[in-house]
Amino acid sequence: MSQIQKKHTTAMDLAEAAFTAKIRGDLEQASQLTRQAFENEQAAAALIAHQLDAEPTRSILHRSAATLAIDCGELKVAERLIATALSGNPPEEIAQELKDLFIQINLRPYLERHGINVDA
Repeated sequence: MSQIQKKHTTAMDLAEAAFTAKIRGDLEQASQLTRQAFENEQAAAALIAHQLDAEPTRSILHRSAATLAIDCGELKVAERLIATALSGNPPEEIAQELKDLFIQINLRPYLERHGINVDA
C-alpha cells in the first residue's frame, strides 16, 4: 500500500470514528478524531499535490482534506487546499464541489463586509 493510500485510509477511519463519537455525544473526542483525520488527509494530499496527471485522486484528496479543514475551523488551510486542487485539472464535478466549498467558507464574511446581516 502506498504512503498516500495509507494516510488516506487512516484519515477515513478516523473521520468515521469522529462521526460515531459525535453521534454518541462525545464532542471532545469527535473533535480530536476529526483533527487527526484532517492531519492525515492533508499529508496524503501534500504527497500528491505536484502530480498534476494524478487526477481524479489528486483533487479528491484535496477536496477531502479541505472539508476536514473546515470541520476543524482551519479556513485558511481549506482555502489553500481548494486552490491547489483547482490549480490542476480536476474533473468538472469535483471542481464544482471545490468551488462550492470555497463559497461555503467565504460567503458569510463577504456578506458581512457589505453590511448584510445573515443572522436576521
